[in-house]
Amino acid sequence: MNVLYEDHGTLRVAAVVTDGDNSLHIEAPHGKRAKIKAKDVLLRFPEPAAAELLLQAEAIAASVDIDFLWQCCGQAEFEFTGLASEYFGRTPSATEAAGILVKVHQAPMYFYREGRGRYRAAPPETLRAALASVERKKQQQLKIVAWTEQLARSELPEEYRPVLAQLLYAPDRNRAETKALDAACAATGLSPARLIERCGGIPDAHEYHLNRFLSEHFPGGTGFPGGLVPDELPDLPLAEVSAFSLDDAATTEIDDAFSLTPLDDGRMRVGIHIAAPALGVAPGSPVDALARGRLSTVYLPGRKITMLPPELIERFTLAEGTVRPVVSLYLDIRSSDLAIEARHTRLERVAIAANLRHHALEALDAAFLAGQLCDDVAYWRELHTLWRIAVALERSRGKPPAVYERPDYNFIIDGHGNAARVTIFERKRGAPLDKLVSELMIAANGAWGKMLDDHGVAAIYRVQAGGKVRMSTSAMEHQGLGISHYTWASSPLRRYVDLLNQWQLLALLRGEVPPFSRNADSMLSVVHDFETTYAAYDEFQSRMEHFWCLKWLLQERVEIAGATVVRENLVKFDGMPLYTRVPSLPSLAPGSGVELAVTEVDLIDTTFKCVFLVSREPSTGAV
Repeated sequence: MNVLYEDHGTLRVAAVVTDGDNSLHIEAPHGKRAKIKAKDVLLRFPEPAAAELLLQAEAIAASVDIDFLWQCCGQAEFEFTGLASEYFGRTPSATEAAGILVKVHQAPMYFYREGRGRYRAAPPETLRAALASVERKKQQQLKIVAWTEQLARSELPEEYRPVLAQLLYAPDRNRAETKALDAACAATGLSPARLIERCGGIPDAHEYHLNRFLSEHFPGGTGFPGGLVPDELPDLPLAEVSAFSLDDAATTEIDDAFSLTPLDDGRMRVGIHIAAPALGVAPGSPVDALARGRLSTVYLPGRKITMLPPELIERFTLAEGTVRPVVSLYLDIRSSDLAIEARHTRLERVAIAANLRHHALEALDAAFLAGQLCDDVAYWRELHTLWRIAVALERSRGKPPAVYERPDYNFIIDGHGNAARVTIFERKRGAPLDKLVSELMIAANGAWGKMLDDHGVAAIYRVQAGGKVRMSTSAMEHQGLGISHYTWASSPLRRYVDLLNQWQLLALLRGEVPPFSRNADSMLSVVHDFETTYAAYDEFQSRMEHFWCLKWLLQERVEIAGATVVRENLVKFDGMPLYTRVPSLPSLAPGSGVELAVTEVDLIDTTFKCVFLVSREPSTGAV
């Protein structure tokens, strides 16, 4: 005797070894023996052989019209042998009964399982909906196949154009377009972006990378609503100084300026003047909400996305020929040893006499180090004095004077789109003019951080302990800088933390209640959100600098490039912030110069390949 039984929803056959009232010992066609419950048996049959029954039943099932079978059974619950008798018009053979069972069992849309061997026909409306769904999926699959073939032929389906941004930046894996794109990528070995670019869907590589960032961080666009005007400004005293700024050529958000005034007994008063947008932007105002959402200006080669609206930047930036409200820190300096005798903070207006630019003053860096005069350069005496003071400030922090540190790079982008050309300039950090600005900013941020802490006014500090730098609402030392307090308060036009700290500082100077308390949720959330967002902006800037470095390699048709070994097989290209690993690099000491063959530069995937050629002396400079 043989049996047809159900095992966890699967139909199986076996020969009976021993038959009991409640259970059976069976032997499967492949020889394995097992024990099953008698209630799981659906059909007992002496012939055909167990192994043949399901094969014959499948053949019968294939010949049965499922729609006709569904129409035959009505809406009442039925047992499969009864349906088989009705279908064949007689008592069915074991093979025929099994054929009907297989057909019903394999059609869950048509027949609902009510128990072992028992079923009920699906209601007509439910069946129609299920069949329509199957047809939709079938048509969708046909579309997927057709789109996959088109993409593989480097043709962009018209249906893809309205959804390109989603496919590139936030693909929905349930969409047919995404499934076809994934299949085409698997067939061609290309990344989704690279394949879409090959199909003509990405006409500009730079815009592709920029729009990826914007879709994540500026989904509503980078513009500002109209009608944003600053609050009415208080009547502030005019400082009896003439101030000047020192920035890169592209800087429009000029946060800081300096002045130098002689005092009695040969002493000097250094003025550090910081733009005061906090006077015109109230906490909780619409402009505050916009700045809080952005948290920082975004910088990338050739453009930027400002934190504050242009109208407010124009009103508060320390532009040449204007009189602007500022928070000023004055340092009274002894001429003998350039030590600080006193510090004073004032809220005032200051006249901006000049906006000096680094590129026009490059000769001063070498001249200052050589002790040369530069009478043909405007403000050189003031800048030289401030540099000497900066060196003294650095020494007072316990830091040895460092002439040059790691380099910075300026990118000049001429033109737009694929026709744009890039020039990359290297500028060493720690050069005299750079040191001048950085040390005076450290002095201001350190003094104001201590001032706020001494008066119990909450602030956001930049702290470093154990090598890790982080933001904190607790005043702790910054070990790397060698100072006890360090806020960020010197760039309120560009960073939200600085704007918040300026609100706190203004409240202290005016004898008002500060808008933020130390452990307020709003204060703590700014710390968290700023660190996360600022890191994302910084990473994006690095990615776009990497992109423009690759663009320069293509632009100049570079086939052999010089580089310097950083460590192991990691190298840095000379004259640009481009790093890569070179598997073929031999074991060389860090700082060793090498020549590399450059191949396969890809602006979409921002990848390229390098092969070691020969060792040589490293070189640097503009590219």
